[in-house]
Amino acid sequence: MEGNKIKNILVTGGAGFIGSHLCKTLLELRHNVICLDNLFTGSLDNISELLTNSNFEFVNHDIIEPFFRDKIDEIYNLACPASPIHYQHNPIKTIKTCTAGVINILGLAKKNNSKVLQASTSEVYGDPFHHPQKEIYNGNVNPIGYRSCYDEGKRCSETLFMDYFREHKLKIKIVRIFNTYGPNMAVNDGRVVSNFINQALKEKDITINGDGKQTRSFQYIDDLIRGMILMMNSDDLFTGPVNIGNPSEITIKELALKVLKLTKSSSTLIFQNLPKDDPKRRMPDISLATKNLNWTPIIDLNSGLIKTIEYFEKLNEIHQT
Repeated sequence: MEGNKIKNILVTGGAGFIGSHLCKTLLELRHNVICLDNLFTGSLDNISELLTNSNFEFVNHDIIEPFFRDKIDEIYNLACPASPIHYQHNPIKTIKTCTAGVINILGLAKKNNSKVLQASTSEVYGDPFHHPQKEIYNGNVNPIGYRSCYDEGKRCSETLFMDYFREHKLKIKIVRIFNTYGPNMAVNDGRVVSNFINQALKEKDITINGDGKQTRSFQYIDDLIRGMILMMNSDDLFTGPVNIGNPSEITIKELALKVLKLTKSSSTLIFQNLPKDDPKRRMPDISLATKNLNWTPIIDLNSGLIKTIEYFEKLNEIHQT
């Protein structure tokens, strides 16, 4: 823990997939944690074991509305639906979260002189012409497409963070998160890992968008949380953005076959239309994170998938009882 100092830390979107893991880790480091979430995609189930911790507070709140609290040392801003099925459900609200919501959080950080981290995304690179993606690449994003509420929303969030840094000398951090998986993923979030695992466990067809030759790189949640905390604790002059992801590239079809093997499922692969503006290749260059944070992912895909499969198996057992 940085200087062994106990901090008061606000985590927006703290009941979500990533946020719940972050809250748990910060509590293990003996910090005081305020979890802010409107429960649109987050779930109290994700933080149920934390609710009895005297150092943990849950607040049901949407960051589109101002939030006031003093004596906050750090803010992790994770509030925003992150899967297409969710952020396209109400695209205007998604944009508001990334703009008005981010302005509210930056204002709160300014008032408290807090250090504040923005959970940005690899989606800011769009369907990239450069591979692997480096932070200096400005991306290829469709500003009027169905994904733009999230892609352009997150790009605007980064703009706001940098402007508050330049104009108000705010202590900011920006991380660009690449595909992440692990326990606490929502069953119905539409992400490829949770989709494949749940379809395989239920012996349903594995649905692959396109021909399955498009690539992604998948990092286990523990690696991401470690990277985010390292970024928050890094030198104030290092604002990012910095890629946090696993540089091991795999095709979607290869991922499906791997899930089939690990679950011992007899499901078959079926192919459907590729969504518009779906990236063909996605893989981070993590040299900046390695150099400035001494961070690299350490959990391989097989090990992470086994843990995630075990989580969904238990979840299915609970729902069947």
